[in-house]
Amino acid sequence: MNRHAETASLQGWRLFSLLSLLVLIVTSLALWYQPQWVEALRSAIRTTARTSFALFLLTFLASSLAALVPTAFTRSLLRNRRFLGLAFAFSHAVHAVLILLYVKFFPDTFWHGRTATANIPGSIGYLFIILMTITSFPAAVKLLGARAWKWLHVTGTWVIAGVFMLSFYKRLPMGSWYPLGFALIFSAMLFKLTAQLAIRLRRNAIEPSATH
Repeated sequence: MNRHAETASLQGWRLFSLLSLLVLIVTSLALWYQPQWVEALRSAIRTTARTSFALFLLTFLASSLAALVPTAFTRSLLRNRRFLGLAFAFSHAVHAVLILLYVKFFPDTFWHGRTATANIPGSIGYLFIILMTITSFPAAVKLLGARAWKWLHVTGTWVIAGVFMLSFYKRLPMGSWYPLGFALIFSAMLFKLTAQLAIRLRRNAIEPSATH
């Protein structure tokens, strides 16, 4: 099998299955590495936060990269954006299960210094993830209509990006990888806005010439 055939085979549900399996593997390693249960859960929660963030960035930037940097790789990202998004949803579902386990077994540790209000942005993000996952199939477009479906997914994508940015921003004083995460999501949002502006300008430049 040549390289092109190998790349072509890693599409759609195969790509989703591979990414989901990788999420489970790194989560299991994070749990196994720490001898104490509380530290194991914390480590796995941090790990799935990072896998979710990486998968979200690929999903978030797929269309912009394909528009501004058209290569075989970026076009493949765009073709598989739905499956990247579903893999992100899977990773964040694992993240949610780990948080629930943490709350159940170590509630005092979890709620120390935390308020219910602090969980509102994340809860809104999860609501959009659920809605976008449910409507990530062709039948949902017919059910909702193209305009409503697009509004949900565009709005949800930006809300989730905003939740990530807020989460990183609040943790900037902690150092570690949080400044890098904030820089990445901030840059990604600027890049996407730039791509949207470039596409709009390109479309406006083509339309007048098409009328002559």
